[in-house]
Amino acid sequence: MAKKKKKYYTVWKGHHTGVFETWDDCKAQIKDFQGAQYKSFSTFEAAKKALKGNYKDYIGKSKTFKSTLTEAQLKKIGKPNFHSISVDAASSGNPGVMEYRGVDTKTKKQLFIQGPFKEGTNNIGEFLALVHGLALLKKKNSDVIIYTDSKTAMSWVKKKTCNTKLERNEKNKDVFELIDRAIDWLKKNEYKTVIVKWETKAWGEIPADFGRK
Repeated sequence: MAKKKKKYYTVWKGHHTGVFETWDDCKAQIKDFQGAQYKSFSTFEAAKKALKGNYKDYIGKSKTFKSTLTEAQLKKIGKPNFHSISVDAASSGNPGVMEYRGVDTKTKKQLFIQGPFKEGTNNIGEFLALVHGLALLKKKNSDVIIYTDSKTAMSWVKKKTCNTKLERNEKNKDVFELIDRAIDWLKKNEYKTVIVKWETKAWGEIPADFGRK
């Protein structure tokens, strides 16, 4: 089994800020901290440099991507439609600290962000992000499309439900309140927005990705 590459974690906002050498140490700083800001880096030097900078300059920054698909496959898929917004979620654990956001696909300008929440899952975050995006676009009477890299979220939205196995408790009360509101919105509203699957293998990580992988 290949040895897992070591990561270093920069915490800009948390119980304590700084660079931490383990995920457990990082998690201790962001757990139950509203508005925590953190990201992983492959080297200590990069993490230390980031700490001196601004969180917003690093979130969503992905590595150089080179598709492994053939030219024929790439041609068939085509390029992303930049007349769109993209949504994504991040969860540190399953369940774990969860947040989601939406951005302009071309500029990556952040349009909305929610969390971090104490307990959620990536699927829940993807679902909430997608519904949030749909509601925003309908409110603006926008004709742009919306990208998600989650087939699960697309399925849940289509079925107007959230088939999570996560059980309700006091810790995730706020998350389930959002789920209830999202399902209620889907049942009461019609929308013309086209939901499209983001082609990660062809285009790399979705623009709304939190860049913490």
